Amino acid sequence: MIKAVVFDVGETLISEERIWARWAERLGVSGFVLMGALGGMAALDRPHGDAFELIRPGFDLLAEEAAWERDDPHGLRSGFDADDLYPDVRDALAAIRAAGHQVIIAGNQPSRAYDALVAMDLPADSVHTSEGWGVSKPAPGFFAKVAAVAGREPAEILYVGDRLDNDVLPAAAAGMRTALLRRGPWGYLHAERPQAEAADAIVDGLHALLPVLERLA
Repeated sequence: MIKAVVFDVGETLISEERIWARWAERLGVSGFVLMGALGGMAALDRPHGDAFELIRPGFDLLAEEAAWERDDPHGLRSGFDADDLYPDVRDALAAIRAAGHQVIIAGNQPSRAYDALVAMDLPADSVHTSEGWGVSKPAPGFFAKVAAVAGREPAEILYVGDRLDNDVLPAAAAGMRTALLRRGPWGYLHAERPQAEAADAIVDGLHALLPVLERLA
């Protein structure tokens, strides 16, 4: 039986559309150009940072983020707030919790994302970030941390995310059950791959998780 449901953040709970639009403006290109470059990286299994390099050869992400913070110290920049939540998040997490499941948020995010997520007052039992843990997906250590904070055996955990490489496959390797969310570029692309059969479920939205939990029980 699944006792804890753990959620990835980007393109699972948070729409990154506004983030990428701000990046496009920062890079001096249209949103169409950056989105197309990101889609190409997703299709080629290359990191999203390669899209920046494609648009601006020699791009230094850390230096650019530092410069952006100096230019706009009070702006969201590459961050997010409650306006970026997908519409189904609050109700779906609340319903899963009401059904008796522990709800945890844990994804590859910087420490500042922790404050943003906590400020949203989501119906979750705890929030965690990779930077806060000092280990990122898909490393096994990340999923060991997930099991530790949940206080559950891996088989009692359902990990929900939009990617095979960062979410479904490493979580399954750690002994967890998994749900692949068809949301965002990676979600749609990865759901079409043969490896998607490794997921216990492929869903189009978070409200579809309750029937999955009932089936896994």
